[in-house]
Amino acid sequence: MNFLLVAINAKYIHSNLAVYSLKAYAKEYRDSIEIAEYTINHYQEYILTEIYKKKPDVIAFSCYIWNFQYVKEIIEDLRQLFPDLPIWVGGPEVSFEVKEFLEENTAVTGVMYGEGEVIFKNLVKYYDSQQKGGYSKCLDMEQIKGIAYRNLSEQIIVNEPQALIDMSEIPFCYEDMENFQNRIVYYETSRGCPFSCSYCLSSVEKKVRFRDLDLVKQELQFFIDHKVPQVKFVDRTFNCRHSHVMEIWNYIKEHDQGITNFHFEISADLLNNEELALMKTLRPGLIQLEIGVQSTNLPTIHEINRTMDFEKLKEIVLEIKRGKNIHQHLDLIAGLPFEDYNCFTRSFDDVYRLKPEQLQLGFLKVLKGSEMYQKAKEYEIVYKIRPTYEVMYTKWLSYQELLEIKKVEEMVEVYYNSGQFETTLKLIEAAFSSPFQLYKKLGDYYEENELTGISHSRLKRYEILLDFAKAYTGADSFIYQESLLYDWYLRENSKSRPEWVSDLTEYKKEIQDFYFREVQEFSYLDKEDYQDYTARQLRKMTHIEMFHWNLLTGEKSRNYFVLFDYKNRDPLTNAAKVTQIDLMEKSES
Repeated sequence: MNFLLVAINAKYIHSNLAVYSLKAYAKEYRDSIEIAEYTINHYQEYILTEIYKKKPDVIAFSCYIWNFQYVKEIIEDLRQLFPDLPIWVGGPEVSFEVKEFLEENTAVTGVMYGEGEVIFKNLVKYYDSQQKGGYSKCLDMEQIKGIAYRNLSEQIIVNEPQALIDMSEIPFCYEDMENFQNRIVYYETSRGCPFSCSYCLSSVEKKVRFRDLDLVKQELQFFIDHKVPQVKFVDRTFNCRHSHVMEIWNYIKEHDQGITNFHFEISADLLNNEELALMKTLRPGLIQLEIGVQSTNLPTIHEINRTMDFEKLKEIVLEIKRGKNIHQHLDLIAGLPFEDYNCFTRSFDDVYRLKPEQLQLGFLKVLKGSEMYQKAKEYEIVYKIRPTYEVMYTKWLSYQELLEIKKVEEMVEVYYNSGQFETTLKLIEAAFSSPFQLYKKLGDYYEENELTGISHSRLKRYEILLDFAKAYTGADSFIYQESLLYDWYLRENSKSRPEWVSDLTEYKKEIQDFYFREVQEFSYLDKEDYQDYTARQLRKMTHIEMFHWNLLTGEKSRNYFVLFDYKNRDPLTNAAKVTQIDLMEKSES
């Protein structure tokens, strides 16, 4: 038997933990189970052709809001190719209103709803026994908990739910890392969430179940030994149990080999002094944190059942930031109840001023099974009828206002989250009443100059920001040319130069002499990093630039020379190490 598990991911760098976990749990049937991963960027015809070549006896699709419409279309075509093929679906997108789903999607044989490992194993066992003992549709299928299906009479049957599993019973699914090269590896040590946020499906299961820490440590060591670049924990609130946090963070600290980064979703205001003290001792870049703020408007926080204390969260985020060793990613959600345009603007400004490394501005998704879904009419929330079920307008926020926020979101993604314009943005911010107004005006500028909907080059983004700064800040444009030049070389050793800056031809000899001196004396560069290279190679691996403004003090400074060292980068921002140099210095010899 060939049971094919299909995952269609949002991007190539993603992987699908669910299908690997299902196969690992059904280990006695592993030779009969094949996993096929694609992305939503593949042509449907390509996926259909690849599935056809595999000639599956049974097929199951992993369904999420980002791939659901895509999966449904593939299933409809697949049914034309294989009229008798059992086609199953599972995942959060199909685990609610399963009877209605099967009524609307006649090409689907059945749904695995809820937590899938036990259900999938029983389903594989069923089909395996049918194939070995003579195929008979639906024989004993009524005994499989957690499924909804069509019987021989085309009636839809919904079996009772499957009980939740002990997390420690799930086998580790990463034995061969070859399939995960250049991809994010997802991992979980707990399921469920102690909180009841009304927009989230994790709130459906109030109880939190944890994986045995001895198993967790073995698995973390596997990732460290295999030099996995990033392990992304999918635990909904990783720090909801203090002992769990301390054990894991202490383990990865003690066994760190300087390569693997671990990503955690946490509730910042739950962090205590012991955890904060431990975090300060971690290697820069060892962990990164994703923190859901969602809103700073108190009526909104109360209505969506959040327990977040923003003042405490703010204090903790700033304390972590002072350590300069942990990347922080903060989230906001637009379209929540009791938050109008002005309230959201304040929420944005509150979070932006914390200066996280990443600020994700998302939009409410009204998910089936969530409390928000049940209250959508009460809140007068109108959302897209197809996945991703994203909010279009609410009682408090109009569609036009949402469009304004979307412009801000795009500008934040391009200019703030890229990390490529940090110096220049700090200067421009001073000319606007609030961060939100800056990004709104920048979005308006894109729109007015017909710059939206275009895939601009990196250099073009710099030129646009320079023109914007000239038009809206009233400051000396020369300082923006300087700051953008600084930002240009801060993260990339570019061989091209922006057209608004002059070249350094007149300093060609001084730059050449600098590198000849440096390869002998190492006055500015680290000898251990560069001792095996020639002066010519050093010049290619670093960059010297001249400025007329001291960007640290904001004062004019004639012939201010800076050395960008690309071998030594900030582990949080990837910025090159920057050193002011005396280019005219003569060697003692």
